[in-house]
Amino acid sequence: MYLNCHSYYSLRYGTMSVEQLVQKALAAGTDTIVLTDINNSTGIPEFAGECSKNNIRPVAGIEFRNDNELQYIGIARNNRGLQELNEFLSDLNFNKSSIPFPAPQFSESYIIYSLKKIPSRKLFDNERIGIRLHELNSLLTLTLSLNRNTMVILQPVTFAETDDIFIHRSLRAVDNNILLSHLLQWQCAGEDEFFKNTADFEKIMKEYPWLTSNTKKLLDDCNLQFDRESLKNKKIYSASRYDDKLLLEKLAWDGMIYRYGRQNNEAKKRVKHELEIIDRLGFSAYFLITWDIVRYSMARGFYHVGRGSGANSVVAYCLKITNVDPIDLNLYFERFINPKRSSPPDFDIDYSWKERDEVIDYIFKRYGYGHTALLGTMSTFRGKSIVRELGKVYGLPKEEIDSLIDNPSAETNRNEITNLIFSTGLKIADFPNIRSIHAGGILISEDPITCYTALDMPPKGFPTTQWDMYTAEEIGFEKLDILSQRGIGHIRESAEIILRNRGIDVDVHTVQKFKNDEKVKEYLKIGETKGCFYIESPAMRGLLKKLRCDNYTTLVAASSVIRPGVARSGMMKEYIYRFHNPGKFEYIHPVMKEQLEETFGVMVYQEDVLKVCHHFAGLDLSDADTLRRAMSGKYRSKQEMQRIIERFFSNCREKGYSDEVTKEVWRQIESFAGYSFSKAHSASYAVESFQSLYLKAHYPLEFMVAVINNFGGFYRTWVYVHEARRCGATIQLPCVNKSNYKTTIYDTDIYIGFIHIMSLEYKLAQSIEELRNAEGPFSDLNDFVTRVNPGLEQVILLIKAGAFRFTGKKKAVLLWEAHMMINKNKPDNIRPLFSSPVRNFSLPDLVQGKIEDVYDEIELFGFPVTMSWFDMLETSFRGEVSARRMSEYTGRKIRMVGHLVTIKYIKTIKNDWMNFGCFIDAEGNFFDTTHFSQSLKNWPFKGSGTYLILGKVVEEFGFPSLEVEKMAKLPVKPDQRY
Repeated sequence: MYLNCHSYYSLRYGTMSVEQLVQKALAAGTDTIVLTDINNSTGIPEFAGECSKNNIRPVAGIEFRNDNELQYIGIARNNRGLQELNEFLSDLNFNKSSIPFPAPQFSESYIIYSLKKIPSRKLFDNERIGIRLHELNSLLTLTLSLNRNTMVILQPVTFAETDDIFIHRSLRAVDNNILLSHLLQWQCAGEDEFFKNTADFEKIMKEYPWLTSNTKKLLDDCNLQFDRESLKNKKIYSASRYDDKLLLEKLAWDGMIYRYGRQNNEAKKRVKHELEIIDRLGFSAYFLITWDIVRYSMARGFYHVGRGSGANSVVAYCLKITNVDPIDLNLYFERFINPKRSSPPDFDIDYSWKERDEVIDYIFKRYGYGHTALLGTMSTFRGKSIVRELGKVYGLPKEEIDSLIDNPSAETNRNEITNLIFSTGLKIADFPNIRSIHAGGILISEDPITCYTALDMPPKGFPTTQWDMYTAEEIGFEKLDILSQRGIGHIRESAEIILRNRGIDVDVHTVQKFKNDEKVKEYLKIGETKGCFYIESPAMRGLLKKLRCDNYTTLVAASSVIRPGVARSGMMKEYIYRFHNPGKFEYIHPVMKEQLEETFGVMVYQEDVLKVCHHFAGLDLSDADTLRRAMSGKYRSKQEMQRIIERFFSNCREKGYSDEVTKEVWRQIESFAGYSFSKAHSASYAVESFQSLYLKAHYPLEFMVAVINNFGGFYRTWVYVHEARRCGATIQLPCVNKSNYKTTIYDTDIYIGFIHIMSLEYKLAQSIEELRNAEGPFSDLNDFVTRVNPGLEQVILLIKAGAFRFTGKKKAVLLWEAHMMINKNKPDNIRPLFSSPVRNFSLPDLVQGKIEDVYDEIELFGFPVTMSWFDMLETSFRGEVSARRMSEYTGRKIRMVGHLVTIKYIKTIKNDWMNFGCFIDAEGNFFDTTHFSQSLKNWPFKGSGTYLILGKVVEEFGFPSLEVEKMAKLPVKPDQRY
């Protein structure tokens, strides 16, 4: 009899998970319930699964509201009815329309109106009026004016227990962005919205058997069949499954000749084997759709990187979906398609951030908006966001909320209200808060997407599912990831800049040539990798130096070894030792030698977790894969994971392993699996790293310009500008006659782009470039003002940035002239027909020193250009030792001077903080520092700046760093204008 149940997917309203809702229904003795979350169908698949487990009949619906006001409740008679409701809501979301009243006519859904809001028109055959229990007494008068056959019981369910009412009120206050004390009754659920005891419910309804009968009749007419077994992706690419098989075979064999030539028997064997499995499991269409997307992007000249488990497939390599040779790296296909797995593997295709949206647009137009959707995700209430949201609605000032977030355990932050915030916060932790978009997941469905979910329309402009990747997988969807990546952008742009600046056409796809390049190998070995994809961070550069990495295979391993889990387990250090001393260690167990000899007994890749779980602990491949996925956050069922963990330990006991060995192996799996890469993924990253490194080694200036222009690297812009200067570039301030919107290069002169001038308008920067290209360079400030017609504030920014230095006039003179030329009140968009005569003034000698110029640069760009950070220091001391000589002082205390580049924050086992710092010295070389908690307490970082550092040089595997004892930020020369 429960036609209107809410889960916590009724965002900032519901208080129960779907699982809890079903358990409460079971306890109440009901055999059928309707899930009607507010303006979404997010929970329906999960709800159907939970009901199936508990022998409850699920019925699907949606509660339609405009803000706080209920319009009506839609209940699906069947799966077609669910699609009907989903399509109705999706259309409203696409058009940003409010819910219309009354409802349109539905053929396969019931509509229930509240007694308080009945349409003035005659009810359609599928429409009913819901009577709340507290409204039963009014039926005596109502039945005279309304047909009693249209009435049903409406007992909403929102709460599991009485305490939930306060949680609900807190969520409603957050949703309405008001103080809890200002919340009105009509903005909340009724306080009677619980499941009722069956006996009590029957007693209340005893006098209204016709009402019970109407409700039962409605429910008996509803049925939801949710198939969770079959694959939901588009099943056929061409005309039929058989035609797909033939087309895939044709493309794969053609591609094999392109990749391997005609005589490679190993490749022939692998292609034949994979094609048989792909056809048997029905994945031909999945491969062909991915090939089609890649084919389109390549025809457009877009560069892509195929990665993920898909890179294990020789067929994918032959189709040019990936650029990693699985035979060369001994990647096995069974990791890609687990024989016990009914869903296809995932392909991750990376594009430049500038081109990804065009590829997505093609996918939607090629496969149809009705059958294609971006994958949604759910942001939940977590940590600081809970404190901030609840603090606001409970009336705390911002300063107190900030203090509570910074020091939650401080005695001064503990009182009745803050205790309430923490106790309520614990109850709503992990509640869904906002629906959002997955980073790159796309679904291409055989049936219309609305068969499974209503769709949102985020600002991206593409339909998006209301549930996430976990639900997608549980009901039989496999996503295709089309991701955006800055690294690809800078590789492609580098090639374009090299062609323009040097006239050399570099083919960035000749990866085999890059792997054998001596200069690339040397750069890799010494960690000369700043700006290069994935291998530029201080930690990665340190690892490359420690491994003395000079080849592709070692880099593939390093790309996974650097992940947090390996480092945290202590196995990264162990891996480096074993790498250099292959005969000087013992394997923890013979199985580890047998399965992990390639990586010296250390789990480096996701496949290694599978191998150990399968061969060491005796788990079947399916359970091993489930465990791996659960640890990496791609599997939601905690019970299933716990079952597999228990089996892992019981199997190990049966095999006679000691507890010590079993626990150590499990420790390594547990710390590692959540962060690990598949070998194919690491190999794809390593290919991209080699492409970046080749460009840096041979065309460093053009490469650094591309890195600067693509943003999104590990470091801030000034680090890359510094690196370009270190590689031999002359860094020029912006110039209206030379600079473009983005940074540009002429021979070895790099002109900073207008984009870097803070507060300079995009339209003005674009018009400068366009007018200069169309009409020639600007002769002076007056010519610029006449042709571009800028506002005074914008001209001041350009003058202060040095963009008119070609005139030979000092900034102060130019600023004076600008004020005389530009009338603040004139409209900015009208270009005069004739240039105004310039009045000449006799000005005193206006002086501005170099230090003032540098402060202008820091204000506008965020970093100095015409001086270094070190030139700004009051002291001439530059340290006793430079970064390049640190190894000579191993074990000794020294003083160094460095400008702070980055800080990495690490929480220790003892719950203290330690930091890893990265600095640049006066010669422009990087050095690394370690700051233990005691040092940080006495000598903390004090923001960006140049520091004097006292510490001991320590060396690990030939890589020196400084263990800091003391440090202090050095004073700089002041700006004399202030």
